[in-house]
Amino acid sequence: MVEVILYIVDRHYLSSLLNTPISQLIVTLNNGELRKNRPSAYSDFHRDFDVDLEGELLELFDRNLELFDADKNILNQHSELNNDIYLILAKWSSTAQWSCWDARLFLYVEPYIDSPITGVSDFLRPSIWDQFQDSVSKLDQKTFTESVILDWMNRREKLDETMEPSEDPMILPTMNSHNNLSKSLFNFIKYSKNHDFDLLLGREYLDSELWYVGHKSLQELQEGSI
Repeated sequence: MVEVILYIVDRHYLSSLLNTPISQLIVTLNNGELRKNRPSAYSDFHRDFDVDLEGELLELFDRNLELFDADKNILNQHSELNNDIYLILAKWSSTAQWSCWDARLFLYVEPYIDSPITGVSDFLRPSIWDQFQDSVSKLDQKTFTESVILDWMNRREKLDETMEPSEDPMILPTMNSHNNLSKSLFNFIKYSKNHDFDLLLGREYLDSELWYVGHKSLQELQEGSI
């Protein structure tokens, strides 16, 4: 199993980065100004550390600067690395991150959407998360979390799996994990409904051009800007 990863991205801040000339972007990275102006993190959630994203971005520029016109912004470049940089800048523009194993999304998300799910790759479709947002917005956190736990228990019973902790020592840790993840997912989705935010959607080991910001993949956004 791999992790599906969601970020809440400040749309306006990302736009400002994408419209910043490469030369200026490198200067602000090197002098620490970019770090000072990063959107504030939502305290209940993790996001990528400043130093990690700064290192990724500077390494890309240091190794491949000849591929870029430093006087132009990333949207007006023709480099094959554009999508990689776009993705890093989108992560930099995030205020929160949530992730979990893709298989668990059948439990957390599938019951709340109308579209059929044929495989884990469907959870990379923005329309799925639009439907999920609409559904959970009508619920409170307790109702959502309790329904997830009950659904999990029912699925185990249908598979003739025990619910007795004495017979399976992983029952209680797994229940606690589902409880905590479903709570954090509910809070994340509720927080993401701000009209100034977009969801950045992808998974481990996914090529950068296949990630989505809002309703378009990075490749579609890149093609539309040049």
